[in-house]
Amino acid sequence: MPTAGLVLVVVLALAFDFTNGFHDAANAIASAVSTRALTLRGALALAAVMNLVGALLGTGVAVTIASGVIDTPMGEDALHVVIAALVGAITWNLVTWYFGLPSSSSHALVGGLVGAALASTTRVHWSGVLEKVVVPMIISPVIGLVLGYGVMTAIRWAFRDANAHRASRLMRRAQVFSAAGLALGHGLQDAQKSMGVIVLALVVSGHQADYGVPLWVVLACALALSAGTYSGGLRIMRTLGRRIFHLTPPHGFAAEVSAASVLYLTAFAFHAPVSTTHVITSAVMGVGATTRRSAVRWSVAADIAKGWVLTLPAAAVVAAAAYGVVGLV
Repeated sequence: MPTAGLVLVVVLALAFDFTNGFHDAANAIASAVSTRALTLRGALALAAVMNLVGALLGTGVAVTIASGVIDTPMGEDALHVVIAALVGAITWNLVTWYFGLPSSSSHALVGGLVGAALASTTRVHWSGVLEKVVVPMIISPVIGLVLGYGVMTAIRWAFRDANAHRASRLMRRAQVFSAAGLALGHGLQDAQKSMGVIVLALVVSGHQADYGVPLWVVLACALALSAGTYSGGLRIMRTLGRRIFHLTPPHGFAAEVSAASVLYLTAFAFHAPVSTTHVITSAVMGVGATTRRSAVRWSVAADIAKGWVLTLPAAAVVAAAAYGVVGLV
């Protein structure tokens, strides 16, 4: 059963990665498509390739997920915990995708791990959850908003005397690179979370002694995320590209550069699993606020924030229920 359970964890982790890809594909390309810097299929292909590249650049976040959230003893029950966590995360991804709500796949996974752990006898590393998940969850959107506002303000100042049409055309071209950079950051962050879950399962099932990430795990998660990204996420794209703020090329470029900067910093410097969704959404709000405060549809932003708050407990509840079912099978 441990071997069968491990195989199931790998399958579910890759399924989660795939749902993460189509759920969060909009994060990297919504503004570029909205401003017509890229066609939809071209943007999806670019995002898929850059997600793949980003996933190969580091494993620090994966180690955080594998060792810093829960403390699972070796054995069959530990695999049940991991399976239930993935079920909770995947379920929340599908629910929020259906309603077009840009929630966090990252926090859905962490919520699933915590919920399944609480339903079992597994110990939760509350200090790790607080320091590596909750604090970055609160701080990273704030930084994204402030940075987006600052970058957009700098762009407006730099192009204050430029021809508006030429400046817009230049920013539209620049968006190809900023969208690619954001997609790379998404791959760097989000593929590692599934890697961490698989590594956790390898350790608790006795197939691995440490929390190092094998190459086959890196490649499998990178490909699953990339495939999911190419399948797209149009519902969420409409929310990010149109409903929060009507983006222009300069706004899109500023939001993407700001969000990508936050993703790189948290992944490389702090190994913290932050949400691509939270960061790009707040960056869009920040750049929009430079036009005028009323230009941002704050009611839509409030609905998104509710989804952020609900993600951890909702995924935890589903995972806890799934643990009860898995334990009976």
